[in-house]
Amino acid sequence: MPDAPAIEIDPTATFEVTIATDKGDIVLALDAALAPTTVNHFVVNARKGFYDGLTFHRVVPGFVIQGGEPEGSGRGGP
Repeated sequence: MPDAPAIEIDPTATFEVTIATDKGDIVLALDAALAPTTVNHFVVNARKGFYDGLTFHRVVPGFVIQGGEPEGSGRGGP
């Protein structure tokens, strides 16, 4: 598995992320103070366009959605 990217964000900031889907937008608040490595990884990849066009590979209504890996299966990728 590749190493996490170097910290490029303000580790005290909160980032607002909008995920545009054909079912409507999902708006998230990512608090880097609580999870700096995870938030950095997501923000760095998002800024590079990594998630553009990817699908959710698992949808369980009322429970969870999962996505963000390029294969679309949930088995691999960042």
